[in-house]
Amino acid sequence: MRRLDNGLTVAAEVVPNVRSVAIGLWVHAGSRDEETHEQGVSHLLEHLMFKGTERRSARELAEVMDHVGGQLNAFTTKEYTSYYVRVLDEHVPVAVDVLSDMIRGSLHREEDIEREKGVIDEEIGMYEDTPDELVHDLFAQAIWRGHPLGRPVLGTRETVCGLTRAGIIGHFEARYVPDNAVLAVAGSFDPPRLFELLEQHLGGWSATGVMPDGTAPRPGVATELVNKDTELVHLCLGGPGLPLEDPGSYGLSIMSNILGGGPSSRLFQEVREERGLAYSVFSYTAAFRDTGLFVIYCGAGPERIRPAVQVIGEQLRLMATEGVSEVELDRAKAQLKSSLTMALESTSARMNRIGRSELLLGRIISIDEVLERVGAVTVADIKRLAAMFCDPGRLTLAAIGPGLEKLDLRGAV
Repeated sequence: MRRLDNGLTVAAEVVPNVRSVAIGLWVHAGSRDEETHEQGVSHLLEHLMFKGTERRSARELAEVMDHVGGQLNAFTTKEYTSYYVRVLDEHVPVAVDVLSDMIRGSLHREEDIEREKGVIDEEIGMYEDTPDELVHDLFAQAIWRGHPLGRPVLGTRETVCGLTRAGIIGHFEARYVPDNAVLAVAGSFDPPRLFELLEQHLGGWSATGVMPDGTAPRPGVATELVNKDTELVHLCLGGPGLPLEDPGSYGLSIMSNILGGGPSSRLFQEVREERGLAYSVFSYTAAFRDTGLFVIYCGAGPERIRPAVQVIGEQLRLMATEGVSEVELDRAKAQLKSSLTMALESTSARMNRIGRSELLLGRIISIDEVLERVGAVTVADIKRLAAMFCDPGRLTLAAIGPGLEKLDLRGAV
């Protein structure tokens, strides 16, 4: 890790025996950092970065990357926005040039803002037509009611429509500053040459911004039902999880894997294989800098969703009271270690890991440290965590589907 004179943190990892390099600029600019009236501004800014700079048109930005066979993209989350490029090692100068041009030279023109508002309106419409994705946002809104973390990253049609160029520029100037960002690099590159390029293209990037300082949400227990004419009922059941730095987060991930992490998991076997109540059922954890989530998803027909929820409730109570076996624990550890290790074969995955870690935690957690912590989790740890997180009576329920008021899904848990 190294810091440029302007305050920009650079996290770089040379990966032997590859010919590609992934470079990403990670900015503390996510939906949790937005005011109520500007919901969706971080995501809109992401779109605008591709619409032209002082040196290149939007078409030229696309063409310069296609010319070298590179990939240029971005994504916005609740806690950050990431702009990334993946190229062959010989094209590192082009990648650094394009990323710096977008960050320092984007125009944010009025006509582009209005055009992208229309694009995002369509994106929101597409999202609303995918209830299996929408239900996760509905769940977050229910458990974190009134807190920015509970808001959708896309914003709402009303808030996006109301965004002004002055407000967008103000948000950009407050967030897109060197000491509020991390430049992550992984793959095949020459470190001295890389830092020479970074000083050349980003060394003059200088501004003072506003660091995120939002308070952690206070989770509640709620039931949120949205009646919609869909073929399936899409349901999320869960509660608060653990933040990124919490030592118990590794055990919680393993517990979730045992419960609903794959074909051998308890929920998959009991809900789908043994009873045929649902095609899709799984659990997952999400960790943020100061909080987290533990969530179970199930999609089933209206006539099957209640018995499926009953089985989920039974499995939660069983895990909370009896814990897990050594065989289950060993299998879950092997799966987690395997997925983590195989991800190291991708320069993009390595870049994402070090960029997110440095941005949110201020340090890079080595893969050896992660594997050590995973290996240290015991059956007793899982039982303790299950007692904390698997009580059905303390979980929030969100569902989208037809005739929900007649199903008494809360009573089924």
